[in-house]
Amino acid sequence: MRTHTKETQANLTPEMALQILKEGNARFAQNVNMNRDLLQQLSETSEGQFPFAVILSCIDSRTSAELIFDQGLGDLFSIRIAGNIADEDILGSMEFACKVAGAKIIVVLGHTGCGAIKSACDNIQFGNFTALVKKLRIAVARVRDPATNRNSQNSEFVENVARENVFETITHIKHKSEVLRGMLENFQIAIVGGMYDTQTGLVDFYQ
Repeated sequence: MRTHTKETQANLTPEMALQILKEGNARFAQNVNMNRDLLQQLSETSEGQFPFAVILSCIDSRTSAELIFDQGLGDLFSIRIAGNIADEDILGSMEFACKVAGAKIIVVLGHTGCGAIKSACDNIQFGNFTALVKKLRIAVARVRDPATNRNSQNSEFVENVARENVFETITHIKHKSEVLRGMLENFQIAIVGGMYDTQTGLVDFYQ
């Protein structure tokens, strides 16, 4: 499997990019990953890169985007931060990835059993982590169900908050980035959400 070139990237639509990710995730979940010569891809990307997608995911060790979507060197821009939130620097990175480098889709990827989300549910505070939890607490406040046992011991509540946080991050991206919003309105890119199941390996996309 060869890496993407300027031509193959340019010929992709956002819908095609999403389909590539869906097919790659299906291969990963079935343990039938595509055969790749990573050293060849290293050589092919030594003078430039043409990734087709941006994946904003959590720092969780189980959520490596290249593995989850069965992609190789030069295929993805991978942005990782606890709780898959988007601050100013991440927005700038996304703008570069899409406006300058030609990526066709942004995926905000949450995951089940997220430690950062659990910390936000319990309002854990220490050091610089306090500021990150504050951002995640927006999603906590917006989840109405369940009304009781609203803490990390309630798995239903945790997963509802994780899902709401994906939507909140997408809304934040659209609201805070005029560049990405304009590209989205002109159908140059897509912005979608997804939830990675750490038990099955499957991603449930939100469109």
